[in-house]
Amino acid sequence: MDPQAKAALLAALTDDDMPETIPGARAAIDRIDAALATLLERRAELAATVQRLKPVGGFAGRDPGREREIVEAMASRAPRLGADRLARIMTAVIETGLEASEEHDLSSA
Repeated sequence: MDPQAKAALLAALTDDDMPETIPGARAAIDRIDAALATLLERRAELAATVQRLKPVGGFAGRDPGREREIVEAMASRAPRLGADRLARIMTAVIETGLEASEEHDLSSA
């Protein structure tokens, strides 16, 4: 991704202006979603690296303690969502990343 595209994605995350129209709010959500997709892709890449480095990777190598730490840290940054909702979100993110990693490993073999 070129530096200008990265800057545009980061700008969506730091814009504190509150839109005053439905189209404006939806456009802001679209920018956040684009940044979120990029961040999720990068997270999946890094998680795949962790899985390759672990003695036991994949679903069998999940670390519930680490997952709790992730949720607790996120809950402090997103109190409106709360730990229970963030736990559900992060479970989906983690499991989807593991599935993608396993599929990539199988397609690379």
